[in-house]
Parts: sequence; C-alpha cells; structure tokens
Amino acid sequence: MPERDEPGLARVRQVLDRLLDPASGCPWDLSQSPSTLRLYLLEETYELLEAVEAGEPEGIKEEIGDCLFILCFMARLFEDQGLFDLDQALEGAAAKLISRHPHIFGQGRALKDAEEVRVQWHEIKKEEKPGSLLKGVPKDLPALLRAHRITERVGRAGFDWEGPEPVLETLADEIGELKEAVVKEDKAGARDELGDVMFTLANLARHLGLNAEETLRAANQRFIKRFNYIEESLAAEGRTVHEASLTEMDRLWAEAKERGL
Repeated sequence: MPERDEPGLARVRQVLDRLLDPASGCPWDLSQSPSTLRLYLLEETYELLEAVEAGEPEGIKEEIGDCLFILCFMARLFEDQGLFDLDQALEGAAAKLISRHPHIFGQGRALKDAEEVRVQWHEIKKEEKPGSLLKGVPKDLPALLRAHRITERVGRAGFDWEGPEPVLETLADEIGELKEAVVKEDKAGARDELGDVMFTLANLARHLGLNAEETLRAANQRFIKRFNYIEESLAAEGRTVHEASLTEMDRLWAEAKERGL
C-alpha cells in the first residue's frame, strides 16, 4: 500500500483539536457530551448495518469512518476529563483479545473449531467478570437482540429448551394466553402476553440458528419492497394506494411475491 502523509487516526485527532478548541471551535461540537453522542453512535451503527446488508464497499467504508469518528470523539471527551484516552481504550481492547485467545497468544491447548473457541471465550470472560450471567447484557440493545443474548447466556448454564420443538409448544401456549387477554379486552394483559410471545419467538429463532433481530429486519425490508411494488404498479395506472381497494392491493402483493420481492 502507498505511504500516507497523514495516518487516519492522527488526521481525526487534528480535526477534533480544531472542532473542540475552546476559543475558536464549533459551538455544536463543544456542546456535546458522551451522553449526547451515544444517540449518534447508535444511528451511525444502524447506517453501517444497512450498508453491510446492501453489500456496497464504498458505503461500508463511509459508515465505518463515521462510526469510528464518533468513537474517537467520545474518547476525546473522556480524555479532556482526565479519565482515559483513545490509546488506553485500544490497549485495553488488545489486552482483552490476547487474554481470551490463549490458544493463539499463550500456552493454551489447540482448539479444533469455532465452537470450542466460543466456549473458551465465555469461560475466560466469566472468570474475568464474576457475578450474574446477565450482568453484561447491554440494556440499550434492540429488544429482540437483547432477548437473544439473555437466553443465550442462561442457556449456557443449562436453563433452556432442548430444541425448537418444545419452543414451538411453548409458543402455542403463549399465543393461547394472548388470545384470552384479547377476548377479555385486557390491554395490560395483552401487552404482557404479546411480550411473552415475542420473547419466545426470539428463543425459537436462536434454536433454529437464526437471530430474531436480523430476521425481523429482513422481513421489514421484504415488506417495503413489496409495498413499493404496489405503489409503483398503481402509479403506472395514474393512481395511488389511497384510490385502490384492498383486493387490488392484495393481488399486487401476491404478484410481488411471485417476482421474488
């Protein structure tokens, strides 16, 4: 690769120096805090996920840069408070990776596959951070992903179904309880039972080797593509969805599915 006059991180540090200069910096950037930046980090992370799903290298490159910039910005704010800097955070990450890969960096036994690596990783992590199995599950994860992580962790302790079939049986029971709450017009009960249904669906996805969050994201995208097909088909006739009947839209929906959308 060709040499660069200005390595990326050094360039980002220069930009942050300018933006956060107390005398001549940007008022918006100077008003930020780690708490306000967390929302931007979440937004940029979702944009990165969308770019990865689209499989567009240029878009992925841009979104990785945006995510890293927010992380550098956040680290800089903590550095200004005298707590730690970006280099210390990266050193900590490197040390953690080394300690959790003794089969690569230490005297650990050779591991034959990715599953053995995963088991060893969690054993080492448990030794490093004793306490509740659920202590480290971030509360701000998307709900379906958090359900996946919660049940994944307790499942490693043996608190789990034996396979997808018993999960399906539990799902049927939960749906029955949801129907009862709906019939009774018990809104609070329906809320709780619907939550139980969704939690059980997240477990079903996990037992099928899927991720409920990613599965729902894919379903959202399929819906958007099919509804866009309905809109475009009606627009070709000079109409909008507001002027079409449900029967017409159902027919176009079926066409979209047949076309693989």
